[in-house]
Amino acid sequence: MENQQLGKILIIDDNEDLLFAAKMLLKKHAKEVSIEKDPRRIPFLINNNSYDVILLDMNFTDDTTSGKEGFHWLKQIKEIDPKAVVILITAFGDVEMAVQALKEGATDFILKPWQNEKLLATLNAASRLKDSYNQVEKLSTKQKQLQSDLKKPYADIIGQSASMKNIFSIIDKVAKTDANILILGENGTGKELIARAIHDRSHRRDDIFVGVDMGAITETLFESELFGHKRGSFTDAKEDRAGRFEIADKGTLFLDEIGNLSMPLQSKLLTVLQKREVTRIGTNKSIPVDIRLICATNMHIHDMVMDNTFRQDLLYRINTVEIFLPPLRDRQDDIPLLANHFLKSYSQKYRKEFKGFSPNAMQLLQKYNWPGNIRELQHAIERAIIMAEGELLDSRDFFFLSAKPSNEKAAVPNTFNLDEVEKNYIQKAIDKNGGNISKAAKELGLTRASLYRRLEKYGL
Repeated sequence: MENQQLGKILIIDDNEDLLFAAKMLLKKHAKEVSIEKDPRRIPFLINNNSYDVILLDMNFTDDTTSGKEGFHWLKQIKEIDPKAVVILITAFGDVEMAVQALKEGATDFILKPWQNEKLLATLNAASRLKDSYNQVEKLSTKQKQLQSDLKKPYADIIGQSASMKNIFSIIDKVAKTDANILILGENGTGKELIARAIHDRSHRRDDIFVGVDMGAITETLFESELFGHKRGSFTDAKEDRAGRFEIADKGTLFLDEIGNLSMPLQSKLLTVLQKREVTRIGTNKSIPVDIRLICATNMHIHDMVMDNTFRQDLLYRINTVEIFLPPLRDRQDDIPLLANHFLKSYSQKYRKEFKGFSPNAMQLLQKYNWPGNIRELQHAIERAIIMAEGELLDSRDFFFLSAKPSNEKAAVPNTFNLDEVEKNYIQKAIDKNGGNISKAAKELGLTRASLYRRLEKYGL
């Protein structure tokens, strides 16, 4: 049993020898162990501290056999904290009384003198019960927050530009269906926010939303993460585990960066989407899954199909409806709204008071190219708030942006012949990256195969 596994424990017993013996045993297994011999201090302790498990003796010196004091203090504890997990300490002859106490709210009881392993096992089970109470409470709070957010249309998605209004319209149309959605857009444009907005407005909103970053899953862990595994099916499989598809059953599964999947993994994913069932590694049992699928990528996925690096049949399966998120440089009207939203958020976080932005600061924010999109804007304002002084954020507070390229400084090509322009930019990208085709392709927004095809076309 690992240290701190049991959390915070309170032991109440008038026997000092028992208290110290219990503390010596449990301090190796718990985050914190508190002891108290006077039960009259229970209300003070419970009101001023949070305990994962409470060990309570049933009989104290005033009443050594009837157990009435134990029942009295159990009732007091449960009135103060109805979710308190209480284990009663009782003598062998008081088992019937302990069973009665279970009916009145106790979680379990332990006989004294106890066996150390039995005590630890009982506490461990009680600690897990407390964790489950906490999880239920958190989930209930999240659900209430979700319902509250649903009353505020697109509270988390900020924008009033024509392109964003069009996206809101699409969300309203597709959310009520189970159509598979593919969200396209550069990094930092808010693809996951759109996915969550679709889920929150769907008939699955009361069930779970499960997000998976496909770019962060290795080939060897792909099946385990998505489809689950049986204990002992491979070296690190120490217990049975449900995959993300099972977890998302009845809810929404969001597969981010789906363009990063290799062809073999695309094939496995397609099979599951076609059959609507998964098979855990190490078993032959098929498990049906009912999910709403939303995918996203920052890659040119249609070009990848042409280059045979993404399966066309998989693309057909995932993009019943496509939503394209424009980069922030194409949403200049939304920059003041976003900037003020982040200003308010980070002012509260860092306990600073700012009234807004100076005109020159806002002008700089609207002219800057934002290659990192909304995520870069968010980080820029957070950094400025941390370092700035005064009531307004000024352009000097964004000095780290002024040295970077902006829309105004975009180079004008010498020719407008599209082939020549493309050839020149490809050559510049290759030169800039020292001949590294992979890096050049990434910077150009192409796959390696697409870039090779263009190199051959232009004789580069």
